[in-house]
Order: sequence, then C-alpha cells, then structure tokens
Amino acid sequence: MDPGRKYGTCVSNNTNKWKCIFCMKVTNGGISRLKHHLVGGNTSVTVCPNCPEHVRAELQNDAIKKAEERAAQSLRYEPVLNDGEADRVLGACDKDLRDKTCAGIARWFYDACIAFNVVTYDSFKEMTHLIAQYGMGLKPPSMHELRVPLLQREVAETHTMLLQHKNEWASKGCSLMSDGWRDSVVQKDIVNFLVNSPKGSVFMKSKEVSEVVKDATLLFKLLDEMVEEVGEKNVVQMITDNASNYVKAGKLLEAKRPNLYWTPCAAHCLDLMLEDIGKLEPVKNALQKCIFMSGYIYCRVPLVNMMRRFTNQHNLHRPAVTRFATSFITMSQFHIQQANLKKMVTSDDWNKSKWPKEAEAKKMKQYILQESFWRNVAYALKLNGPLVLGMVDGDTKPAMVYIYAAMDRAKEAIARSFKMKQEKYENVFEIIDRRWNCQLHQPLHAAGYFLNPAIHYANPEDVCCEEVETGLYNCINRLV
Repeated sequence: MDPGRKYGTCVSNNTNKWKCIFCMKVTNGGISRLKHHLVGGNTSVTVCPNCPEHVRAELQNDAIKKAEERAAQSLRYEPVLNDGEADRVLGACDKDLRDKTCAGIARWFYDACIAFNVVTYDSFKEMTHLIAQYGMGLKPPSMHELRVPLLQREVAETHTMLLQHKNEWASKGCSLMSDGWRDSVVQKDIVNFLVNSPKGSVFMKSKEVSEVVKDATLLFKLLDEMVEEVGEKNVVQMITDNASNYVKAGKLLEAKRPNLYWTPCAAHCLDLMLEDIGKLEPVKNALQKCIFMSGYIYCRVPLVNMMRRFTNQHNLHRPAVTRFATSFITMSQFHIQQANLKKMVTSDDWNKSKWPKEAEAKKMKQYILQESFWRNVAYALKLNGPLVLGMVDGDTKPAMVYIYAAMDRAKEAIARSFKMKQEKYENVFEIIDRRWNCQLHQPLHAAGYFLNPAIHYANPEDVCCEEVETGLYNCINRLV
C-alpha cells in the first residue's frame, strides 16, 4: 500500500482527488499530487503547513527507496565474456531489444494515426532520451495529466519564452515577416505572420486573406494591424513578397509609420532573378529537359532503384528554399551524374528492361546522350550556380548583412566562369541589375553591409562608397 494513502482521504471515490488530513486541502492529480503537497519542494503544488516532520521523512524515504529499485531494475545483466565475444553477444541483444522497442513505438503510431514525420521533431528525440534515462518502471502520463497539469505547464513555459522574445524586440528591434501561400485543397489564400529578432523567430498568427490580397488598401490595413500588435517602436522592417499589391501596401505603411521600413523578401527577389534567367533559350531548354527526365524517373519506382544503383545511391532531385532554386539544384545533380546516367541508358540492365520500349524513355535516352543538352546544362549552371549558392547560404547566415557582398561575389563568379568574356554574360547582368535596383537595393541592406565588421575591415574601399553611405544615413534618419 502506498504510504501516502494514510495521510489523505479519497473524495467521492475519485482516485484523482485526495483531501489532506492535516490541512483539509483537496488536491487533484492522484496520490502523487497529495504526496508532493505533504513533502513540499514542487513549485506547482502548495506545501502543507501542518504536516509533521516524521511524515515528511517517511514519504521522502519511500520515494528514495522506489527510485533505487527502479535504478536496480534498469541495470542489465552482463555475462563474463572476453571482449570479442561480449561485443558480439551484447550487440545482438541490443539489436533485438531495439527492434522490439521500435516495433512497440511503431504500433502506437499506427494505432493513433500519427504522421510519420513527427519523428524528425526535436521534442520526439528528447522524449525518447528521457524515457531511456528514467529506466524501467516509468508510469506514463495519464489522460488527465496530459489534458490539464502538463498542458498548463507547457502553456506557461511558452508564455515565458514569448515574454523573453518580446523583451528582445524592445531592446534590439525586430523584423515582422509575412509568408503567403495558397491552400490548394480549400482554394484559399493564407498568410502567416512571424517576428524575427536576434533571439530567433516566433510565429504570431495565420490569416485567411483571399479577398484582402486583391486590394492594396485592405492589405495595408492588415499589415498595419500586425505592426500595432507587435509594437511600432519595436519593428525595424516589415518583410513581404514582391507582388504588386504588397508593394503598394508596403509604401502606404512606410508613409503612415515613418520609423520603419517595408522590405521585399530577398529570397523571393533572387527567385525572380532565377525565373528571368530561366527564360533565356539555352537555359530554358536545359531546364525543361531536366524537369521532364526527373519527373519520368521518379514516377517509376523500379527506374528510381536502377538510377540509384548507377549513381551510388545519389538522388537527382533535391528540394531547396524556392521552386526555381530546386529546379537548378536538380539540374546540377544531372550534371554531376552525367557519366553515370550515360552508363545507365547504355547498360544491359536498361536494354533488358521494359523502359526502352516506351516513347518517353527513348526521348530521355536521346537527351542523356545529346552533347548539346549537356552544353546547355553547363551554360545554365555557370549563370545560376552562384545565385543559387547565395540562396542556400541565406539559410545559414543573416541575409541583411550579407546580401550586398553576396550579389557582388555572385556576379564576379559568373564573370570568371566565362573567363571574363562579357558578351557571354552581359544579358544576365542586366537581369540581375534590374531586379537589384528596383527590389533588392534597400537602405537597410546598405546599412547592414556597412556595419558588418567582417566586410567593413576586409574591403573598406567597397564599403565606404556613396551608395552604401547614403543607405546608412537614410537608416539613421528614419530609425533613430
């Protein structure tokens, strides 16, 4: 019998409710909650002021004894073997035990219809680690614990974390970001609002904006409401995509609130550059063929398996930050695997399979063996490779302080790849400059470039130019 039961009475035969016999307080959460009340030391339960010391000592000793028993149960029996035998036997036991454990976890996933991708969550890994750390005898949380005390604790921790972020916004400023997308199932436009600061990003809310996005004035009102919610004095910039109504709404926001900036999304601007470059005939030709071949292969599992055998298990398709970046990275994978793909379509495995009989497979083989196709791929990658690398880099570095330098490096890399023969890349530079001048060239980017010590002291002559300094002074006048 649990010793805690001696010092409480069950209320209305409900084992979740116990009344302390010393102070008559009713606790929810079972006998464990009552014992926390009697012993003290748990911040979520008020301590009993009338509990005798010998009762506290009895309950504490019982808790220590049970913890020691659990620890003893969790210890595994280790047979006396030499090192080689021990490794073989224990390795086999570990594998069997893991297989059994994973099967139990999987069964719970299937019973509860839980999405498989949740195993990628950090919290899932933390949970499995804590369960293993506890050892045998862990009593899982009850439905009541999950629904009430544990949920309340998590909500309280989330509020505390949010308060820390808000303090960071007030002391260092923040960027208010909108991320729009279309739900293809319900045919509605959704926009997510997030706030980013040196402490990290926080999701604020989602809004259904199917009618709002069609009207710049309504869009401005929505953005203005979000600035008001976060606090105008905290917001340095409002970041949106470059759709015409967002541009108009951003200008209206800057006019009303003179101490913040509207800034177009750098990743979206770079994606538009890639889209424009993708319209050049050689690039368009290579892109279309790579997309066709990738789609054909990945729609046929046996063909995917054959492709992976020839490419040493490497994939041709790799997702990236945007749609056009994904297309160009896929093209780069085709370029890397050029020799292996040629081996595949001329191999006995290919000739003995059913694929050579299909018209689309014949077309794919023709493309892979076509030298003009690979020349177009190489040309496209020389133009787009530096820009795509800039986008991938933007996931690991703060774009604000590197965008100036990244664009300069991208243009230099493109020029070098064509051995400085201007006639081969001047049309691409016109595309880059057009997007840069009308969208990406922002005062905040110039200020970030000037104030970035890694750039300022390495290339002082580039930083101390009229264009950059004008952007810096503009920021000082507007924000300070």
